Amino acid sequence: MVVDGIRMRYLRVGSGPPLVLLHGLLGYSFSWRFNMDAFAEHRTVYAVDMPGAGLSGRSMQLDVSFRGSALRVLRFADQLGLERFDLLGTSHGGAVASLATAIGNEQSSARVQRLILVAPVNPWSAHGRQLAALVSGPLMSGLLGHSIVYCRFAHRLVVRRLYGDARRIAPGTVEGYSKPYRVPGSFEHLFKILRSWKDDLKDLENSLAKLGDLPVLLLWGDQDTAVNPDSAPRLARCFRDANLVILPGVGHLPYEEVPQEFNAAVLKFLLAL
Repeated sequence: MVVDGIRMRYLRVGSGPPLVLLHGLLGYSFSWRFNMDAFAEHRTVYAVDMPGAGLSGRSMQLDVSFRGSALRVLRFADQLGLERFDLLGTSHGGAVASLATAIGNEQSSARVQRLILVAPVNPWSAHGRQLAALVSGPLMSGLLGHSIVYCRFAHRLVVRRLYGDARRIAPGTVEGYSKPYRVPGSFEHLFKILRSWKDDLKDLENSLAKLGDLPVLLLWGDQDTAVNPDSAPRLARCFRDANLVILPGVGHLPYEEVPQEFNAAVLKFLLAL
């Protein structure tokens, strides 16, 4: 599928009401390899590779702000004819999912029916605020642009740190996440996202109040080193109908680290409504 002039790859499996899955900053549809079959027993699942990630196209002209990405998700849904759908986003994809839901509410009557956020980037995580301050300045942006050659090695280390227990890393995980970064333009796309992070967090905070009575499930690992679990209660207060689940001993990727527990929590939420 072509969205905003960029080829956008996605995987589809299952039948029933639509469920769209949005990966995190370093991920792609590969992230959901332990979840899609379980969800497909009850939903038509769409796992996207956002432009600039996975096996989708790259373009430095693309608007990669949270809002730009959220609008792209809605246009993706439009092209598939999805008038109503459930939306699950993790980390950076969680922030994009929140904005897509808020924008959808403004444009029409609640396009997103249920929202699932997995350790979503949010304005109250100290990690995110520190990252925004670090990378948004021109000096750091320039340094990042000249350090791409070293990032392939660093990327492998980052993936390992995202687990609460590295012994749970399945064979092929690090290799799978590293694969898309062999495509030219991948790290440049990543750094472009980071440069707008500070302004994006402000936009996200202003938009959260527009989500109304939408049912929301928040999932977090208490060993998350990427998005601070302490921010979860503050984020939960932004929603009138939020269910917060904290997974003990789990890091930033619960859908990989404890997939059975994760799948059960998501399906319980989706099927109870």
